[in-house]
Amino acid sequence: MDIKDILSKCDHTLLSQTATWEDIKAICDDGMKYHTASVCIPPCYVKEAKEYVGDRLAICTVIGFPNGYNTTAVKNFETADALKNGADEIDMVINIGALKAGNYQYVEDEIKTLKQTCGDKILKVIIETCLLTDDEKIKMCEIVTRAGADFIKTSTGFSKSGATFDDIKLFSKHIGKNVRMKAAGGISSIEDAEEFVRLGAERLGTSRIVKIVKKQEADGQY
Repeated sequence: MDIKDILSKCDHTLLSQTATWEDIKAICDDGMKYHTASVCIPPCYVKEAKEYVGDRLAICTVIGFPNGYNTTAVKNFETADALKNGADEIDMVINIGALKAGNYQYVEDEIKTLKQTCGDKILKVIIETCLLTDDEKIKMCEIVTRAGADFIKTSTGFSKSGATFDDIKLFSKHIGKNVRMKAAGGISSIEDAEEFVRLGAERLGTSRIVKIVKKQEADGQY
């Protein structure tokens, strides 16, 4: 698989608590240079980042991150604020406790609310697979499909573990035809990235792929 194809599916990510504007600017420079799908950055940097990159790169940010237990009203305000500041894509975290309690309508309504606010902007729904049973993952495939979100996403990268091949295989069997898949968290090699894409993931949430390519470039291999 051509490395450029993999890069074109990467949401080049920096969500560290210690990230400065200079760090975010560097991520944006990488995204533009290597033609990634987007950069995924903290909400507080969206406005600066969009002014910096203009139309040369999509800006993605996170909502209710990383634990998902903000109220729907707070998540909706965060979403509207991010869009006003120039965000092109929104990655929201579900209320995992509500899912586990069987409050499926709450989870679905929250996604619907944020999708309505997003309009034609992309909404990805992070379900934190490492905290869910397979039955809960299947239920979330159904909920995300009904709610009209654009993507189902495995992980925040801030919990016990990240994306697995088995999760993407499971998603692919249970999502609707209009829902795409994003694998995120722990994607540490080109080989892993290739396998996630082969299994049907259309986006990869990672910072390591660009780092690997930059090292290959320095070594004269890219």
